[in-house]
This record gives sequence, structure tokens and C-alpha cells, in this order.
Amino acid sequence: MQLSKLINIVLIGLLSILLAACYQEKSAKKLEQDSSVQSTPEIREVKEVIVFTTAKDADQKFHKSTYQKLEKAKQPLETEISVFIEPHKKFQEFIGIGGAITDASAEVYHKLSKGKQQELLDAYYSDQGIDYTLIRTNIHSCDFSPYSYTYIEEGDSSLSSFDIAHDTLYRIPMIKKAMSNSKEDIKVYASPWSPPAFMKSNQNMLKGGRLLDKYYPAWANYYAKFIKAYEQEGIPIWGLTIQNEPMATQRWESCIYTAKEERDFLKDHLGPTLKKNGFGDKKIIVWDHNRDLIVNRANTILGDPEAAKYVFGIGFHWYETWTGSEPNFQNLKAVNESYPDKALIFTEGCNEAFDSLKYQYWPNAERYGFSMINDFNNGTGAWTDWNILLDHNGGPNHVQNFCFAPIHADTRFDKLIYTPSYYYIGHFSKFIKPGAKRMSTSVSRTYLQATSFENPDGSYVTVIMNKTDENIDFNLYVNDQQLSLTSRPHSIQTLVY
Repeated sequence: MQLSKLINIVLIGLLSILLAACYQEKSAKKLEQDSSVQSTPEIREVKEVIVFTTAKDADQKFHKSTYQKLEKAKQPLETEISVFIEPHKKFQEFIGIGGAITDASAEVYHKLSKGKQQELLDAYYSDQGIDYTLIRTNIHSCDFSPYSYTYIEEGDSSLSSFDIAHDTLYRIPMIKKAMSNSKEDIKVYASPWSPPAFMKSNQNMLKGGRLLDKYYPAWANYYAKFIKAYEQEGIPIWGLTIQNEPMATQRWESCIYTAKEERDFLKDHLGPTLKKNGFGDKKIIVWDHNRDLIVNRANTILGDPEAAKYVFGIGFHWYETWTGSEPNFQNLKAVNESYPDKALIFTEGCNEAFDSLKYQYWPNAERYGFSMINDFNNGTGAWTDWNILLDHNGGPNHVQNFCFAPIHADTRFDKLIYTPSYYYIGHFSKFIKPGAKRMSTSVSRTYLQATSFENPDGSYVTVIMNKTDENIDFNLYVNDQQLSLTSRPHSIQTLVY
């Protein structure tokens, strides 16, 4: 009995020692893992900052300067203006920047000489220019079309007459030229402005109206046929929006969807139809209207799991200012906080009320810069301008809704006119690459606006805009380094480092 007891005691002791050793080993490994997680991130030394500047009244367009004298960062003072970059705090992924190739853009392009056509392509779709990577286009007609048209015969609910021959004359050839001219992977997405008249409550493609319930299946199939037809022409479709401006009754092509109607059309018809036709990978973008009602639309559609599973992102425009309101960037932040797994995409913006005396009107450009910085800082991953090219009348447009574009063509003299907006957009699109991640950026005073991204190659890009009438001296802080710079009045700068 005594021997047996002794053996048991020894065995228990050995087991205790073994368990304690295992526990200590696990604890050491956990401590090591925790230590690696909490360790200070690697700090990359910035050896050179290249600054590109476009400034009003200075004849500067992407003017290049190089700075190599960075100093060890000191404590910022309240009497100084500072821009703070924290590279280790990263947010949404950058998808791209681009513009729309509409019927109007394609028809104006067709009227140019071969040399001017190539200049236009290089201006947008090459690293010689501003390197666009997104193209939006219209599904049949919009206001920037020569007239109202569809791809089917009126009344053909079976879609047996579906034919995109209209687009093969000008629009498809231009899109293909743009894609082949670029070294980048161009993403093309499409938007409808209205279903065919017979499918709508007002029997008219113009002036609003609603999609009749009985045509929901046919209209969903229309998108699938569009995608298939364009891809057969050699234009892969990356994504689509469900309806351009679904809460606006316009004098041009338009159609109203309440939030619930758009949700139900998506989950019961469009989503399943695209999937059934082998297009389940296409990026579906909801809303595609102004920032003012975007939260309601997002809550209604994304709050429904059966609808949300088909949604890639929420699109928006900047025209809520027609009410006298300031741009409502806080609504983007609210959507981004509530639905961080869905992309925010600026799908359209332009300066309205074309006036040929205002080609070089600087506030038009600053509207772009201000919107792009604040859109990106509130979670936006992609930004798409409206028409890439219009004529010397701000068209053509079949309802006289004439607007500005970044580049206009005076087709009477085979001349391209570059507006300041072109350069302001380029301060983002030329330097920030798809796949980049936004970095934490803040400015100590509201005189300047700024945003930053880390490119896939590890380079940093910071865009800084000055809307004031004054030179502004500021310090750029990155990690433990700082650089003193000056922002010219009414200027935009891109810093690459």
C-alpha cells in the first residue's frame, strides 16, 4: 500500500510538472504573438518629395518641383499650419477615376481630325495625360444623346428585336479606342436613364414615370442582353447601376423608383436574372443619385439581406446643391460607417449651365477638387466625371441641357479646349493607382483640404488644395519627418514621395 501510494504521488507530481511546462510554453508563444501585434510598425524614411502644382494666374499645369531636405519632425505649433499623414492608418481601397463616354462625347470625337482624336485619347487614357481607369456609358439614350431611342422595337416585351446597332456607329468604337490606348485595365460600367416607353406608367421615356410591375422581368432581362451584346463587341462590362437618378422627374429620359421599388426589383428580378445568365460577377451599384437621400436608400436596400447580397456599391452624384444646400459629405460617412463592406462610388458630376465665356472659370475646377478630397476622405473608392468631351455649345443634347466637360472641342476649327477642371481631376487620377489604400490625413486649419493614398508600389500620394486668395505656408508631417512647403492661391498640389 505504501509503495503504491508513493508511485501515485510521483506520477501526479510528474504530470503537474509536464502540464506546467506546456502552459508556460503556450504562454510564451502567446506573449510573443501579442508582442508582435503590438510592436511599433516599421517607419519608412522619406528621402524625396516630388510636388506637382496647378495654380490660377501662374501658367502652371502639373509644374514639377523636387524637395530633398526633410527634417526631423518637431512639435507642431498652433501658430503654424500643418498637414499630418499617418501611413499606418489605412482605409478604403481605391478603385479608379474616369468619366462618361456618352453618345454626345462619341459624336463630337467623330467630328475631330485623326490627330485631334489621338490627342484626346492621350489626354485621358495614357500616362502622358491623366490616366483614366473608369468609363461610364449609357444604356440606350440619355439627355446627351441625339434623340430618344432604345435597342428594341416599341412594344416588344419578349426583346426578340434587341439590337445595339445604334451604338456601333460612334460610341462603341470610341470606347474600344480608349481601352486600347491605355496601359491600364479600364473598367466599363453602364447606366440606364429610362426603360422603353411602353414599359412605363406615363408611356414616355421622358418626364419620370415608373416601371410597370408586369415589365420587371423583361426590363431585368434587358440589362443581361446589353451586357452580352457589348461583350460580344469586345467591351467587358465591369458593372452597372440600376437607374440614373431614380428620384428625379426630368424633362429628359428618367424613371422613378422608391427605395422599396429599387430594392424589390433588384432582389426579385435583376440580381437573379444576371446570375441566371452567367453575369453574377457584375458589380451592381444602387442609388446613383445625390448625397441627400443616400442614407435612406442604403438603409432600405442594404438592410435587406436578400437584396444586399447582390450589391457591390452605392453610387452618388453631387447635385444636391440645387436646393441651396452645401455638399452633404456627412451622409457618405454615415453610409460608410453602417455598411463598410460596400463601396461608395461617385457616378456623376459636372458643372451645369454651359457658358463659353467660362471655359477657364477657376471655381468650376475647385468644385472638383473640393468634392474629390471630401468624397475620398468619407470613404469613396471610385470617382466618375460626366461627359469626357462636349462641343463648343456644351452638347449635343436633345433637350438643351447643356453642360461643361473637362475638355471641349470647337468642331468649327478642329480645336480642343482644356478647362482647369481637367487638370484638377488629373491631380488625383494621374498619381493615385487602382488598388491604393487611403491613409489618415488631417489639416490643422480649414484653409487647406487634403487627402492621401498609398499606392500598390508603396509610394505615397498626398493631394492638397488651397481655395483662398493667399499664399499659405505649411508643414507636412510624415512619421518622424517634416517638410516646409507653400501652397499658392487657388492651387492644387500633388505630392509624391
